Amino acid sequence: MAPAVFIARLIGPTFIVIGIGVLLNGSFYDAMIAEAVKSPALIYFAGLFALVPGLAMLNVYRAWTADWRVVVTIVGWLMVIGGVVRIVLPQMIAKLAMDIYSGTAVLSIFAVIVLVVGGYLSFEGYRQTTRA
Repeated sequence: MAPAVFIARLIGPTFIVIGIGVLLNGSFYDAMIAEAVKSPALIYFAGLFALVPGLAMLNVYRAWTADWRVVVTIVGWLMVIGGVVRIVLPQMIAKLAMDIYSGTAVLSIFAVIVLVVGGYLSFEGYRQTTRA
């Protein structure tokens, strides 16, 4: 199985579940974010948990192709950048998260985007047989 297909088959369903979870339990996730930004340890570990898988994805697949596989590369880079920023600038992330997520529809918009990207990656990953 090609690396991009393997990653899409892992990330796609995960993103679908995250998107649905946030849409169905918005107030829970809102409270979770409000609590998490108060914990330097959680911000640090969130950075690690984004950085390491992002680096793993980019080490396995990082091509800027003109097809669906570029989404895998973009997600990998977003995870790496998000992880680095959380580790290097935790105070900025805490303030930014509170400013962005406090009483806005941003969390729902994020959930829809994650759901759509997850659906697209799942579709492309699971429709592939041996090619790609």
